[in-house]
This record gives sequence, C-alpha cells and structure tokens, in this order.
Amino acid sequence: MSGDAVFLGLAAFGVVFLTAGLMAGFAIARGQKTPSFRNISAFDQLRRAIGRLVEDGSRLHVSLGRGELVTPQGASALAGLALLRRLADLTSAGDKPPIATSGDAALAILSQDTLQNAAENSSQVVFDPSAGRLTGLTPFSYAAGVIPSIRDEHVSATILLGSFGPEAALLTDAAERANTFSLAGSDNMAAQAVIYATAQEPLIGEEMFAAGAYAGSGPVHAASLSAQDILRWILIALMLGGAALKAAGIL
Repeated sequence: MSGDAVFLGLAAFGVVFLTAGLMAGFAIARGQKTPSFRNISAFDQLRRAIGRLVEDGSRLHVSLGRGELVTPQGASALAGLALLRRLADLTSAGDKPPIATSGDAALAILSQDTLQNAAENSSQVVFDPSAGRLTGLTPFSYAAGVIPSIRDEHVSATILLGSFGPEAALLTDAAERANTFSLAGSDNMAAQAVIYATAQEPLIGEEMFAAGAYAGSGPVHAASLSAQDILRWILIALMLGGAALKAAGIL
C-alpha cells in the first residue's frame, strides 16, 4: 500500500471519529433542550399535512427510493428511514396507518421493522406487514409499483426521501394527480432537477439530511446538524489555507 493511500485512509478515519465526537458532544450539551433551526418552509408544510391527515383519517405514504445500504446512496435511504420512524409514531394512531414503499429488499425489511415498532407503541394499531413494500427492483418497475399506492389507498401526503432517478417525476406526477401533498428530496442530481420542478415542497441539496432533526426525531439528529456546520467551516478553512499557501509558492 502506498503512502498516499495510507494517508487518505487515516484522514478518512479521522473525519469519522471527529464527526462522531462532535455529534456526541453536541447531543450531551443540549440534552432535552429544543434546538433552534433556520426556517425551511417544506417542513412547516409537512407538519400541517400530518395534522390534516390524522384529523381526516387519510393515510401517509413514505417512499424510500432504491439506495442500497452498503453503497454511498445508503445515506439518503437512512435519512428516509429516520423520517419514516418519526412520522410513523405521529400517525400510527390514525384511522389508516402509514405505508412505506422502496426499491431495495433491505430497505423494505427495515421499513417493515420501523412500522412495526411504531404500531407496537400505539395500542390502537395492529401491524400489517404489507405496509412496508418492495415495489420493484428496477427504476421504472419500482415507480410502477408505487403509483397504485398513491392513487388507490386514500393517501393524502406522499414523502419521497431517498435515492431516486428521473423516475421520481412519475411519482410526483401521481401525487399531483391524486391531489395529495408531496415533499421530496434525493441525493441524485437528475432526481433533484425533476423534483424541483414537480414536487409541491422540494428539498434542495443537504436539506434532506436535516429531515430527522426538523421532524423532532431526537437530540442526535439535531446534534448532527451542528456537527455538519463545524465540518463545513473546517473544510472552508482548509481550502482557503491551501489557496493562500499555493499563492505564496509554499505548495
């Protein structure tokens, strides 16, 4: 193994440990205090939509995309699962428990486990294993399997949060045709483009990774946002320092 590879590996481990340390420190420091975030209108609209669907007895649908957990796309899938857990807790006591769809087998199993935990926490709900669904393993078979869930199951709010491709346009179009609220975010640039044009409330860039914190999933999610801010300033400082050293002829 070359020296450069060893250095990069050590740097990667350093970033991981620094991030974990920052998150733990911020979570302990804040305790149960309610954090203050900048306003993102999409999450304000989401809270209103959740309140309406609980009142009118309609259903929440969360689609987690097709990101495999062992790939870089798994980060967006985990963000979607975190939001699903919080929203399932908020809506499971309603007349129609939430449903989750995905295009990856592991995600489907995790969504079933998440919904089951939410059902067990609500004494009024009997868990339905079909609520967590694998709808297709290719982009368009996945989309084709999701559309009937939006159209035929009394859904009034659809959340798309995960790794999607251009097929996300079919899902947001189905939500629009069903006259349902839609919030969407993805780590894929093509999907972000169509989501921005077609979703009622698009999440841009890293906003999707803040979904758990804005939904009130717990202090660790809130601490992760503060850790991201610290890492962002460190990266900016390194870039500016490198540019200065390059201009001075040191590098």
